[in-house]
Amino acid sequence: MNGPHDLGGLHGLGPVAPEPDEPYFHANWEKRALGITLSCGAFGAWTIDESRHARENIPPATYLAASYYEIWTRALETLLVRHGFVTQDELAAGRSLGPGAVPKRVLKADMVAGVLAKGGPCDRPLEAAPAFAVGDRVRTRNVNPPAHTRLPRYARARTGIVEAVQGAFVFPDDNAHGRGENPQWVYTVVFDGVEIWGEDATPGLTVSIDAWESYLERL
Repeated sequence: MNGPHDLGGLHGLGPVAPEPDEPYFHANWEKRALGITLSCGAFGAWTIDESRHARENIPPATYLAASYYEIWTRALETLLVRHGFVTQDELAAGRSLGPGAVPKRVLKADMVAGVLAKGGPCDRPLEAAPAFAVGDRVRTRNVNPPAHTRLPRYARARTGIVEAVQGAFVFPDDNAHGRGENPQWVYTVVFDGVEIWGEDATPGLTVSIDAWESYLERL
């Protein structure tokens, strides 16, 4: 979907200004926000793609005014309400007002290290052969879906070259909306900077993205 989360490559937003020696957390509440988000994710009620889409759906004015972990927290509230773990009244009251949904799993302290080490692999076996090969010239589709997608706006309707075939992975555009994993081949596609930003692009600049197979068209 198009939204405030998808700002890569857009003009008028100013330069990226990295913070020297930036700490992992700027305040203690950010540590707690991360811990709560990961713990609730372990409930098994939603996927990482659904959680990303929940962040994308935060109203633009709210999203752009929020810090990184504020965005995580606001999206988590949406997910907890959607899946019946809390109600809007409970969020307003700051306490439980009745029984809610029962999670499939509760992340205990002694489980954390193992769960984090395992991660959440999303590569999947796929019988179909890749449609594209290294060196193929392709064009990304010109789409503006209202639902979740991992194809950034700046890279739509652009021509590039397949640099690598990365394997088959869960298709986030479906997985975010409960339509199943439906894995597809993923390719690293490289674009010349001029193709992305026009003639004013820095000479020699290239940009690469990882693109699911259905994002691409053969030229």
